[in-house]
Amino acid sequence: MPEFNLRAAALSVAAVGALAFGSTAYGLDAVGSVFGAALPSAYAAAGEASPEPSTSRRPATLSTGGLPRPTVPATTTSERLAPGSTAAASGRASSPPPTKTPMVVDCARDTYQRDVEAVLATIATYGAVTVDGAQSAGDCAAIKKFQHRFGISPASGQADLTTADVARRIAASLTATEQAKCGAGAALTACVNLTLQTVWVVRDGAVVFGPTVTRTGFRGHATPAGTYKINKRDLKEWSDPYEVWLPYWQRFHGGMGFHETTTYIHNGTLGSHGCVNLLRADAVQLWELLKLGSTVRTFGHRAGT
Repeated sequence: MPEFNLRAAALSVAAVGALAFGSTAYGLDAVGSVFGAALPSAYAAAGEASPEPSTSRRPATLSTGGLPRPTVPATTTSERLAPGSTAAASGRASSPPPTKTPMVVDCARDTYQRDVEAVLATIATYGAVTVDGAQSAGDCAAIKKFQHRFGISPASGQADLTTADVARRIAASLTATEQAKCGAGAALTACVNLTLQTVWVVRDGAVVFGPTVTRTGFRGHATPAGTYKINKRDLKEWSDPYEVWLPYWQRFHGGMGFHETTTYIHNGTLGSHGCVNLLRADAVQLWELLKLGSTVRTFGHRAGT
């Protein structure tokens, strides 16, 4: 048999097998098993030595008469499904079911609706509210504004327990009775009400900042009542004992001072080691108001300490 016909026949069969079965082990091995025995004798008949066998089950290249080598897409783990399943029958991988993210419904009425409405109506700073225990668009907007101001999360407009508690404390701190307990004179004075956990600043007998929320020392580290002076200030102080940065640091007694809180301020299970924790915006404003030598008066007693 002429050399041209022998090689053309063998390679054409191999190319057809590769194109028909793809580049999988099944396709190439099947072609080799059928024609492998015939090729050496054919080469011998043509007077040539048969080529050395390849050391690889899958050759790097395969002549297909100028046609591109077919490829088989990789199968992902998710596509290897149990027989009989819908995805296996159709040859398609099934998509995982969508996960649902819990949502907070804005403006839904909550347990303390009337209580919060009553306080916000008294404060009259966050918008008009109707004290009727029923949620309205106006009530919701006012409650949201109040929650944003005092760092309450989520600020969804719902009158929850945290919102009701903060509203009660702020309203009480606005009264002349509570403000008189600070005993501030004409000098600039920072007042820290340990009982209500609130802070405000007085100058010449008038409140120039606050009241706002705070969180003082917990059990074993209670912030003491007394009169002190700001004796050190730093935009960012490193706490060696607790290994944390204290932004807008203003020390007034021992290792205690005002600073921005490093945790959620309304988590009542937490507390400081004697410091007066503040929301960031409040810490910045207090930093701008107080100076070295400014008076700080702490009074009352935090519950549980």
